[in-house]
Amino acid sequence: MDWIDYLHKYKLTSIFIAIMIAWLAVIIINKLVQNFFKRTHFIEERKEQTIASMVHSLTKYTATLSIIFFAISQYVEHFGRVLAGAGVVGVVVGFGAQSLIKDILAGIFLIYEKQLHKGDFIMINNTFNGTVEDIGLRYLKVREWSGRLLTISNGEIKQIHNYNINRMRVIERMVISYRENPEIIFKILEEACEKINETKWDCLKLDGENGPIEPFQVYGMTSINASFRGIEYTITGLVNDDDYWDAGKEARRIIAQTLYDYGIKLAEDTMLVKQVEAELLSERS
Repeated sequence: MDWIDYLHKYKLTSIFIAIMIAWLAVIIINKLVQNFFKRTHFIEERKEQTIASMVHSLTKYTATLSIIFFAISQYVEHFGRVLAGAGVVGVVVGFGAQSLIKDILAGIFLIYEKQLHKGDFIMINNTFNGTVEDIGLRYLKVREWSGRLLTISNGEIKQIHNYNINRMRVIERMVISYRENPEIIFKILEEACEKINETKWDCLKLDGENGPIEPFQVYGMTSINASFRGIEYTITGLVNDDDYWDAGKEARRIIAQTLYDYGIKLAEDTMLVKQVEAELLSERS
């Protein structure tokens, strides 16, 4: 009795052996991919992690489907002919896997179109935001700031806001009271920009000559009557994507401190001011 006849006779044993071979194949392939990226550096680390994650997902699903088909073939006579006659697509659709196909195709397009990479900070469908922890053929795993792990099927992803796209612009808006002199406000905000550039120089996006492409600067008045409360001024600065959050926090701190040092008041709620004025008039009368 040769080994093929032995496997056909002892079906459970052959299935167990197939599982072991598939499991070892997945481990070996993933290990080879990891070692390859460790020894090469021709692409970014985030892209390497993304490709490795996709390969891991692909090998896992391929091995699982192969084992399933192999197990069925052990108990269904002429399963190969049935599979060839029905067609792979017909069999998959017959299993009711339309959503599976949708998720897999969406996952492939996410990688192919370079919409995100492992480690990127993203916002999904204007609802969820966090750091991409794993990219699979069916699911995307995002670690939220609270620490919770969000798992969403690729087919449900409609919009992606990626905060790691090589460059990010910090945009800080402030609404100043009408009572403040705009000329003085511009000078104070320019001083704040100088402090930010000095403090966060290493965060600025640099050009080929190591000069800032767009340092922090006063963009100008972006609204004369912002929400009927005051004049809106805007400060912008182009920074490295990895430093976006840190640069933004420090910029807000410096702007607030500079305005406070010069005694500049931000706009107050119009309804609240009118209410206070009305109370003062009633007390005097």
